[in-house]
Amino acid sequence: MKFSVIIPVYNRPDEVDELLQSLKAQDFKDFEMVIVEDGSSLPCKDVIDKYISDLNIRYFFKENSGPGLSRNFGMEKAEGQYMVFFDSDCVIPSNYFSAVNASLEQKHLDAYGGPDAAHESFTNIQKAINYAMTSFFTTGGIRGRKKQLDKFQPRSFNMGFTKEVYNKVGGFSTLHPGEDPDLSYRIMAAGFRTGLIPEAYVYHKRRIDFGKFAKQVYKFGVVRSVLIKWHKGTFKFVYALPSLFLLGTIAILLGAIFINKIFIYPLLLFALLVFVDSLMQTKNLGIALLSIYASFIQLLAYGVGFIKGVWKILILKKDERKSLPGFFFKDSQVAQ
Repeated sequence: MKFSVIIPVYNRPDEVDELLQSLKAQDFKDFEMVIVEDGSSLPCKDVIDKYISDLNIRYFFKENSGPGLSRNFGMEKAEGQYMVFFDSDCVIPSNYFSAVNASLEQKHLDAYGGPDAAHESFTNIQKAINYAMTSFFTTGGIRGRKKQLDKFQPRSFNMGFTKEVYNKVGGFSTLHPGEDPDLSYRIMAAGFRTGLIPEAYVYHKRRIDFGKFAKQVYKFGVVRSVLIKWHKGTFKFVYALPSLFLLGTIAILLGAIFINKIFIYPLLLFALLVFVDSLMQTKNLGIALLSIYASFIQLLAYGVGFIKGVWKILILKKDERKSLPGFFFKDSQVAQ
């Protein structure tokens, strides 16, 4: 078997239904599904039963331990040459596996990553959030357009690697979020051949409202300091840009309030650039307007989180597990 698709699930039966519907439509069929229910109170077993005759699915229910260890559990059960990871909130284009297979036959990779996109059925808020997470103006696109794993760190919503990689490097850690870039750094350090497959994109719903989105990117900012500590030499200036944007925004607002309203112009220019860029990409006025809000949330929330993480972990040199307990799954408890 060529691919084993490993999906950790926690209280997401509706999302799993959409994911399996998209996998049922794949034009390349040489794959199995390993679904790991991570102690859910809303299990997806009834949903899975609908697809048993159409997909090669194995379902496991286990005590809650977080997505990283659930993926590791799935890898122990997997039988494919490549283990592929999607999040439960993804929808997979019908040509995904044929695109991956063709790319791997042309150029062997031990590990690969793929990009994400917004499906036409997504809400305008989801599309605006997708823009913010992939735009050059919010730094997401700076990473996403790179061709190598050390510049494009693949994420667990769309990545794959061989069993050899798992046997040598090990699986995902209990860190969350951040368990996927941590694993990517370890794959790089082990010398495996890696790369981005641009054609292997998925539709990723991400967060469904701005409040959840702000909390998510705030956590991304905090956890970056842990990754920098764990993996020496991985700091890049781009990681600090949202924090610089945050400090600049504060300075601009203070200048506009206490000195002259003209100080607000740089922020208005940034909003205009985001609006025009999003409008050109989405051809939708509503999404373009929402993209302004989503972009400010992405930059400001990440910036706050990054400053907090750097202060605690890199400057005060506190133990990350003690000072950031909510970012690690421990003793089978759900991280908040």
